[in-house]
Amino acid sequence: MSKGDKRTPPPEPEALPAPVVDAHTHLDACGAVEAADVRRMVDRAEAAGVGRVVTVADDIESAKWTVSAAGWDERVYAAVALHPTRAKDLGEYERETLAELVRDPRVVAVGETGLDYYWDYSPPEPQQEAFRWHIDLAKRVGKPLMIHDRDAHEDILRILDEEGAPETVIFHCFSGDADFARRCVAAGYVLSFAGTATFRNANARGLREAAALVPVEQMLVETDAPFLTPHPFRGRPNEPYCVNYTVRDLAELRETGVAELAVALTATTERVFQLDRVAAS
Repeated sequence: MSKGDKRTPPPEPEALPAPVVDAHTHLDACGAVEAADVRRMVDRAEAAGVGRVVTVADDIESAKWTVSAAGWDERVYAAVALHPTRAKDLGEYERETLAELVRDPRVVAVGETGLDYYWDYSPPEPQQEAFRWHIDLAKRVGKPLMIHDRDAHEDILRILDEEGAPETVIFHCFSGDADFARRCVAAGYVLSFAGTATFRNANARGLREAAALVPVEQMLVETDAPFLTPHPFRGRPNEPYCVNYTVRDLAELRETGVAELAVALTATTERVFQLDRVAAS
């Protein structure tokens, strides 16, 4: 594949036979700035059968933007938090701002928060402190906790146990193997699968085994765009419409129909994020 191909977005696929929700994306990182940009991106997604998206914050300015974006288009919902790699920056201003933003009715989750031991932007101690604070925030406002877990499985589970997990916990871009998936499912957690679950390299084998066994009642699908573009377009720009490819791949992996899986995923997503409550607000 040439460098030019790497810069070219995947082709826009035929629409799914039933609509799904991209449970975790970053519209601002995909290049959206204004309402028109958001509308164009979500129009592309909707044409592919991805009718709604949850756009997720990375820092405080992103959190403000995601809430605005969710107000620009009724197909967009928001999640707000300070990313674990920025945890050392969680001061009083950040806490007050997030605590205010999360109460917006179009904010459907506290996230993404958690632990990232792969990068060294923020030491483990402030990450764990910030994670505990976000857990408490999710419980205070009664919204799902959206977890970023990179090379930190055991500490994530330990802290959830120590703090008492919120009613709904989502492992965004689930990265564990089948055994870790079983432990999370047994705890009642929801696992969200991104394009990584479609990869064909040896490192993805355990993840694909996990994606095959998770009950669909505890399963979401996402892009994490602009990152993690699904197979066979790995390395190319990602957007919410590409969750179409992930759904089709997961349906084949789980030996079920695409329409059946799409309907079930949407039902789970609506329940997990309480989207009926948002529509009524």
